Amino acid sequence: MTPRTEHRPQMTVEEFEQLEHHAPETVRLEFINGKVEVKPVPDGNHSEIYMWLLERCMQLRPDLRLYPERGLKTEAYRKGRARADAILVPRGGLKGHGEWSEGDGVLMAVEITSYDSDTNQRDRVEKPDGYAAAGIPVYLLIDRDDCSVVVFNQPEDGRYRHEEKLPFGATVKLPEPVNIALDTEPLKEFAD
Repeated sequence: MTPRTEHRPQMTVEEFEQLEHHAPETVRLEFINGKVEVKPVPDGNHSEIYMWLLERCMQLRPDLRLYPERGLKTEAYRKGRARADAILVPRGGLKGHGEWSEGDGVLMAVEITSYDSDTNQRDRVEKPDGYAAAGIPVYLLIDRDDCSVVVFNQPEDGRYRHEEKLPFGATVKLPEPVNIALDTEPLKEFAD
């Protein structure tokens, strides 16, 4: 057998976008590392966590907007397509954007883990790399599996150089350009 030296995508980005465009509304697809993935539909606690974060952002940074379920062009050469649980942008920051936005202008991408078998690889490995490669300054992972909040920042060469993991209940400081401190005590209520 000849060892595989290069990763071959299942399809082109254009083919994925066409497939995703025709998928039923109940199916949410992503194209990560050349592979089509089905993103789980959020449960009630997932939605409550999103609303908690939305309220905090509106109170602490009224000049910014937290949009749910936003499509992003990610990875090297923007060949990936991730549907972030949320993105934080300046007011008006999505004006003129199509379904899949460039990472430019996105201050923070947010993922809230779901209870499915792909969470570890998708939310903890692939998405940080994809968001870093897209130049998104901050990636916030709200990890319900181990009741923690992970803040990734300082993207460089397709990776985040800094990562800080804190338990639910801690005060989490989201660095520039977000510049928000979150009291995560309320997240304990949504951990199950």
